[in-house]
Amino acid sequence: MTDHFTLVEHPLVQHKLTLMRQTGTSTSDFRKLLREISHLLAYEVTRHLPMTTRRIETPLQAMDAPVIEGKKLALVSILRAGNGLLDGILELIPSARVGFVGLYRDEATLKPVQYYNKLPAQLGERLTIVVDPMLATGNSSAAAIDLVKAAGAKDIRFLCLLAAPEGLARMREAHPDVPVVSAALDERLNEKGYIVPGLGDAGDRMFGTK
Repeated sequence: MTDHFTLVEHPLVQHKLTLMRQTGTSTSDFRKLLREISHLLAYEVTRHLPMTTRRIETPLQAMDAPVIEGKKLALVSILRAGNGLLDGILELIPSARVGFVGLYRDEATLKPVQYYNKLPAQLGERLTIVVDPMLATGNSSAAAIDLVKAAGAKDIRFLCLLAAPEGLARMREAHPDVPVVSAALDERLNEKGYIVPGLGDAGDRMFGTK
C-alpha cells in the first residue's frame, strides 16, 4: 500500500476476519479468533525491527546469530477493546513493556474522553505499537498517539483490525509519521460513527456486553 498504510491481505488473516464479522460468532469464538489474528498481524507490524548479531554457541560450533537490537519494544492498548490485540501480541513478545490509555467516545460528539493513562518509561528509546481493533473516526486513536508522543515516543506504529477511510484520513492528517497496519479497509462510517460493514462493537463482542 502506501508508506502510511499497510493492508495485511494474508489468506489466514482474511479468513479469520470473515468469521469474526459474522453475527452468529459466539463471544468465546470471537475472542479466540481475535487472539489468533493478532499473532498474524504482529508479524507484519514488527517486520522491520532493527537487528544486530550476538555471538552464541550451538551444539556444533560458535556463530554470530541475529537478535533484535535496542530496548524492548512497548505495546500500548487503547482500553478496553485494545486488550484483545494486546494479549495475542504479548504471547509472541512476552518481554514487551505495556501501557494503557483509557479513552471512550462521547456518543453525541464522537470526540474522545480520557479517563486513564499509564505508559512505560523511556518510550523515546523504544518502538511503540499502539493497538485498537477499530480505526473508525480516528479521534480516539489520534488522541492516544498524542499522549504517547507527549511521553517521549518517537518511533510509533498503529495496529488495528478494521479501518474506515475517514479514520485513516484523520490519522494521516494528525500523525503522518505513524504507519497504520490493518487487516481491512472497510467502506465508510454510518451516521453513528460505526464502521460499515464492520463487525459491530469489538469490545461488546469480545466481552459479551451490550
